[in-house]
Amino acid sequence: MVITHYGGQCFKVTFGDLTLVFDPIGKGATLPAVHFGADIVFVSRNHPDMNGVAEVRGGSKELFVIDGPGEYERSGVTVQGFLSKSHYGLPKEKDEAVNTVYLVELEGMTLLHAGALSDPELSKEARESIESIDVLFIPIGGDGVLDVAAAAKLATALAPRIIIPMHWNGMGLPQSLEQFLKERGNKHDTVDKLTLKKKDTIEKDGAIIVVTPCV
Repeated sequence: MVITHYGGQCFKVTFGDLTLVFDPIGKGATLPAVHFGADIVFVSRNHPDMNGVAEVRGGSKELFVIDGPGEYERSGVTVQGFLSKSHYGLPKEKDEAVNTVYLVELEGMTLLHAGALSDPELSKEARESIESIDVLFIPIGGDGVLDVAAAAKLATALAPRIIIPMHWNGMGLPQSLEQFLKERGNKHDTVDKLTLKKKDTIEKDGAIIVVTPCV
């Protein structure tokens, strides 16, 4: 499995011939739109910063779109989407929006992508379904998503093997990454791309890995 960061909350996960993308950046977004083909796309929040489905629909691949709560299965990938709330990018007439937290199982590993989550208390359904997490993608930037303190609290509660902070590059409050790292004791690794196998996660216990955006 190879994990690549495209800024914001957008991550591409590839294994074999299959490509997954979480929260692709669309046209008119805060960050430059992405342009690559994918097999499965996850949209946590219906906002241009996270809903660029058209930007990852390309070539001969038939794109499978997951954009809300429910249970899904595709190409050996099993998914549970849990309803949650976001305060990110709201128009003036709204005080909250739907966010979907995705629990994804593939290659014997479990990934949790929290999307544009603003509430550190997950739903009862999510808490009962989540047993162990190999990789947690968690927003830390505030400004409508979890801030540093709330993100650290949720990360501690979920006890993942690996934590990948997101929503700190090109969006979120200044110095969010530095503050999050300090909150967690400053111990971390920084990589351009993260290559993982199940055996790589077994001895990890809340390890923070910063994946540098490739754009």
